Amino acid sequence: MITATPIDYALEGKPHQGLLVRDDARTEPGPTVLVFHAWDGRTEAHDVFAHRLAALGWTAFSVDLYGKGVVGNTTEECQALMNPLVGDRARLRAVLLAVVDVVAALPQVDASRMAAIGFCFGGLCVLDLARAGAALKGVASFHGLFIPPGLPLVTPIVPKVIAYHGWADPMAKPDAVVAFGEEFTEAGADWQIHGFGGAMHAFMNVGANMPEMGILYDAKVAARAWDGMAGFLTEVLV
Repeated sequence: MITATPIDYALEGKPHQGLLVRDDARTEPGPTVLVFHAWDGRTEAHDVFAHRLAALGWTAFSVDLYGKGVVGNTTEECQALMNPLVGDRARLRAVLLAVVDVVAALPQVDASRMAAIGFCFGGLCVLDLARAGAALKGVASFHGLFIPPGLPLVTPIVPKVIAYHGWADPMAKPDAVVAFGEEFTEAGADWQIHGFGGAMHAFMNVGANMPEMGILYDAKVAARAWDGMAGFLTEVLV
């Protein structure tokens, strides 16, 4: 049976709550995937991805970066939550590495076999973890932001890196994709980019429906990206 257990932890002295999702028939620590949320915070939609990962056989941890129960419900609220972290990438790096340490210390987790996935803002987060030398086997970014952090990289980048990208995403245009490839090549990473023609930003987000702003859910692309990620996790965690 798949069970979900709230996990309380502190970041920067403030209470946060993640969700650990796993098959309770597993008695030993398991390979674990951290799920990093988009700009709105840890919501039920992100917990759903953790449940889907558990159904694939992994232990999953839905991360909370904003604080226990803190989510954004409007564009303005989401920006107010995300922008202080995106605007201070050194602070963001410290917070992200602290989260990895929290999850690695859980008794249900095999700290030698961890990976991370993230969506939008969370996609930027997992790429920053790879740049920071986090103890992860791999990271997968879904319609993530490619903006480099302007910080020293831990090279060579050890986690394998994969990015699932909508070619019509106005938040990461083709020149940003090329810059991403150049950055990670220079850093010695094992990286991949999977581009989907016609796909917009937030193609994994079932509720995304603002095509006039380049934001739209795409069920076909979402399925392709998820299936690709499943194979990637098997490669890096088994």
